[in-house]
Amino acid sequence: MRGTNESADGRSNKRSISGHPIRELYTPEDLDGFDPTQELGVPGEFPFTRGVYRSMYRGRLWTMRQFAGFGTSEDTNKRFKYLLKQGQTGLSVAFDYPTLFGYDSDNPLAQGEVGRCGVAIDSLADMEALFEGIPLDKVTTSMTTNAPAAMIWCMYLVAAEKQGVRWQDLSGTIQNDVLKEYIAQKTYIYPPRPAMRIFTDIVSFATEQVPRWNTVSISGYHIREAGSTAVQELAFTLRDGIEYVEHCIRAGLKVDDFAPRFSFFFDIHNDFFEEIAKLRAARRIWARVMQDRFHAQNPNSLLCRIHSQTAGVSLTAQQPYNNAVRVALQALAAVLGGTQSLHTNSLDETLGLPTLESATLALRTQQIIARESGVPNTMDPLGGSYFVEKLTNELENTCLEYFDRIDAMGGMIEAIEIGFPQREIQQASYEQAKAIERNEQIIIGINECAAEESAPVNGLVIDEQASARQCANLRALRDNRNHSLVRKNLADLKKAAAGSDNILPFILNCVRSYATLGEMCDTLRSIFGEYHEPDFS
Repeated sequence: MRGTNESADGRSNKRSISGHPIRELYTPEDLDGFDPTQELGVPGEFPFTRGVYRSMYRGRLWTMRQFAGFGTSEDTNKRFKYLLKQGQTGLSVAFDYPTLFGYDSDNPLAQGEVGRCGVAIDSLADMEALFEGIPLDKVTTSMTTNAPAAMIWCMYLVAAEKQGVRWQDLSGTIQNDVLKEYIAQKTYIYPPRPAMRIFTDIVSFATEQVPRWNTVSISGYHIREAGSTAVQELAFTLRDGIEYVEHCIRAGLKVDDFAPRFSFFFDIHNDFFEEIAKLRAARRIWARVMQDRFHAQNPNSLLCRIHSQTAGVSLTAQQPYNNAVRVALQALAAVLGGTQSLHTNSLDETLGLPTLESATLALRTQQIIARESGVPNTMDPLGGSYFVEKLTNELENTCLEYFDRIDAMGGMIEAIEIGFPQREIQQASYEQAKAIERNEQIIIGINECAAEESAPVNGLVIDEQASARQCANLRALRDNRNHSLVRKNLADLKKAAAGSDNILPFILNCVRSYATLGEMCDTLRSIFGEYHEPDFS
């Protein structure tokens, strides 16, 4: 019989973390009319519900890509080399807030933030030091930066040049997801429409010059961390993706030339089955969107390739060792959901940046799942589960309802400008906070099994002199570069930004002359202006 809405003793049905009703039992009746050949298929075939590649982890494990960055480039370079020695298979760069906002480390607005929540990058010299001794044609690199993505990526390209590496041999990802900055993370610089011009310039340049590079990692992670539900994360992320495709086509690009290099980035939260269903639904929705809405012909244009990260927002400062258990379950959900790469958070990240020991444990969590659990031995092992398939269908249907609402507004930029996704996330975050306060959502160590004292955790200590060293190096760089060449290149960049030329070649010239990140971003600010979020209350 069909699963009931109430249990035998009359208690109300359970709900997922996102508030989705969950029955006590799922049966074949819950999948009435479900056609496995149309909805599932096999891995590597449309609609890719079961995975984007035919052999999945039997052919190749997911990339273990631990997010890292703190202090100066030299500090982070040491962490990169350590993680690679420990078996990490890809690099992921965390930048500090001044870098994310396009400020140099000696800008008064950067005071107290240099190297604190990521590595400080002011110029090509810092990028060269960041990857010193790491051959860029032998490792893939992900860089989580958005508003200044063009400048940061150009520094990486020139650093590769200086290593003697051809751009055609580079693989990696620049996040470059400017739309979610207005929705969630808020590290924006320019208004949405000129920011989209920079985005399409990056995609156009990379499609021609750096063909193996992922030009965007469309990020639901920060949307979920801001308090959204799983389905809001799914809907807003994929609808951002649609917006990017539309703008690239308007810029004169052909969908099958650029879409194969789009990738996605999802948060993996505590609700085990909901997170698995979310990734499965994402692949199916994206494949159908690319086929039906954009008429893509290249099968690679249909692939929703996913990087996952365990949920930082789920970690607790109370009883922090519980976080190791949360991360293990979230990592397992990501693997069962078919992710292509994964970062596992460290147990101490709610207290500060991870120590070497906690970062190693987080990496070992992935390695144990990969080598000891047997989970990678078969593809989509939960495929066909009445519960998982029903949940996948329900997430997909609710996501498509959001698409319809946003399309009716004129698109994602228009929705952002009137504050629609922002308000939806704020309301979801508020409802979750109330559920925790009412003990409807249990968090061990917070509203259940709380303890007066927690086991101590030794946090990472960032050298207080790191900021001073960074600023001293920046002053020395400015003193020793070719000033007239820097001025000329910045003037050329300003002219290109004011016109219609692709700005990437001009940024590259600035980078090669050791113009700073702040100088380049300020040049674009003078043309594009700065974004100030309206009051949507």
